[in-house]
Formats: sequence, C-alpha cells, structure tokens
Amino acid sequence: MRTVCGICPHACSLDEGQTGLCRARINYRGEIICENYGKLTAIALDPIEKKPLRRFFPGSLILSVGSYGCNLRCPFCQNSDIAQCGGEKPDILEVSPETLINKALELKPAGNIGLAYTYNEPLVGYEFVRDCAKLAAEQGLKNVVITNGTICEKPLRELLPLIDAMNIDLKAFTERFYCLIGGDLATVKRTIELAAKTCHVEVTTLIVPGENDDEAEMDALAAWLASLGPDIVLHVTRFFPQWQMAERQPTPPDTVYRLAKVARRHLLQVYEGNC
Repeated sequence: MRTVCGICPHACSLDEGQTGLCRARINYRGEIICENYGKLTAIALDPIEKKPLRRFFPGSLILSVGSYGCNLRCPFCQNSDIAQCGGEKPDILEVSPETLINKALELKPAGNIGLAYTYNEPLVGYEFVRDCAKLAAEQGLKNVVITNGTICEKPLRELLPLIDAMNIDLKAFTERFYCLIGGDLATVKRTIELAAKTCHVEVTTLIVPGENDDEAEMDALAAWLASLGPDIVLHVTRFFPQWQMAERQPTPPDTVYRLAKVARRHLLQVYEGNC
C-alpha cells in the first residue's frame, strides 16, 4: 500500500519497501518508519561549543550521536559519508534508547549534560530522537538537536517540549539557494520561529563563495533573525571544499569577518566559525 511520509515537506509517497529521499525512512507494511532507528554511525563526547552552541551551558560536554540519511542534498555537505548514504554502511552500532540513556548517565561524572542528536540530519530518524529525548528528560539530561530545520510543523511541535536547545542551519536567505540544495526557505524559517519560542536556539550559516556571500543577503538574514529577538545567536561559518564542491576554494576569512560585521548591525551575538 502506497503511504505518504509526514515528517518533512518532501512528503515522499512510498510503495511497500520503498525508501524515501532521505534514505532513512521506509514504507513497512503500510506504515512509514525510520529504518535507521537506533543505528549509530558516530558517537562521541564533544564540547558543547562544537555543536556549535556558544550560549548553552558553555564549557560543558555532551554525548553526541548520529545515524545516516538526510532530506537535503547540499553539494558542499560536510558529513556526506553518513548524511548522503543509506543503511549500507558496514560500521553501524545498533543501540536502544535505554542503552543510550544509560551511557549518557555513566558519563555525567565526566561532565556530560545530556544527548546531542547530530552529524547527519537527526530528524529523519524522528522516532528515535523522540524516544531517546523522552527518556533523557525523565533522567534530567539535556536534549540538543542540530538540524537543517526541514521538518513539518506537526512533528516539530510534538518534539519541541522535550528539547532544551537547537542549532538550526539557515543555509542562505534566498529561495534560489534552497532550490539548489533541494529544500525550502519558508519551512526552515518556520522551524526557527517555533523553536525560538520554546528552547534555546542558535543559528548557523555556512558561507559558500559565490553562493550566499552577498552582504545584502546577510543583512536581510540577520534582520529577520533579530525580529525574533536581537539576542538570538548566529554563527557565520567558513566553508571548506567538500563532497561535490571539492574543487572550490575555501571561503576567505575576510569574507566571514565582513559578513559577521554586517550581521552585527542587527544581532548582539554573532560568532565567526572555522576561521
């Protein structure tokens, strides 16, 4: 039976056994499930600043986990080896939410404050994030999501009460750019708007030379973020050649500093990244 996935705006209509664009969600007996449930491709105890989150429990550590799959196709993807693949990766660790929470609790004496769902696009594995977040919250652990923001409003609203902080990619401020990566600017703006009302939010914009490095665009992006609150945090980050843009040149550091200065016309907290 053909079934439509309701997690993101792609709304993939899938036949039995068929996997969606994200390569992580599948039609199983007429129900869309996340095939990557509990399948980890990466796990590490990271500084919270690496997420990046600069204003959420600075100086702390957080247990960071990732799976596989993504619902965007950024040609400059920094984690393409896991984000742009399916479940064929050989080095997958399968864990239950209970096992993961126990691991996070074991690491509390080392400075761990909770769980960060990151590395690939975590929300294509929505059910795993939701189930882990419920258990983590019950144990007093923090839940952090690092996401591209491409999620439908209904599942987002259901998840947000469990989430303490998010870093959301605002990859550009034009529909042209989002068409390039297979996304939708309005959806990401709505995700940021809703999240900012319920949890700590920081935003990251990766500056790709010739694609989203225009001063007028940054000015508009920062002005819109400031309309949600001038204290929202923006990370303006330097691009390094990756995946399908491996032949491009890195973003000149001066470009990042210049655009960060533009953003500070509107925002109080702007950080340069990878410089």
